[in-house]
Amino acid sequence: MAQLIAITFDDQDSASEALRRIRSLEKAGKVHLTDTAVLVMDQQGKLHQKHELDSGVEAGIVVGGILGMALSFIFPIVGMVVGAAGGALVGGMLEQGVDKELVKEVSARLRPGTSALFLMVNEMNADAALAAIREFKGKGHVYQSSLPDEVEQELRRALGERFS
Repeated sequence: MAQLIAITFDDQDSASEALRRIRSLEKAGKVHLTDTAVLVMDQQGKLHQKHELDSGVEAGIVVGGILGMALSFIFPIVGMVVGAAGGALVGGMLEQGVDKELVKEVSARLRPGTSALFLMVNEMNADAALAAIREFKGKGHVYQSSLPDEVEQELRRALGERFS
């Protein structure tokens, strides 16, 4: 089961940079993400959202594309387009992604010049992930997490949060 991590940052760039670092861990096989989203509230108060396809949608597109290609012998281009679109629909129905209501809640609380990162983590090497996050010490705050308490406490310490 995927774990949710939502972190808010005191600047516009840290959420995107943290995602870039976590993605490099994913490429190294130390983290498996099922979905991510970055919110940035610019200095003018305009919200920008970068939502990447989750694994279910990506897998659905690939499977649908393959099926569509098989159908393309009968209906050339239409088979591939319909197959990929159908695969995306099936993948999206799996609902593995970041909760849209949580994204709305966090976006309503962001101030101009801040950002937020949402991660749905299926597997992770906690030591590697925490080392990547430590670079943002003093800039980020755990907004919400479904991590085990001990791991969440370590994440909060990595970000320099004080807790009683």
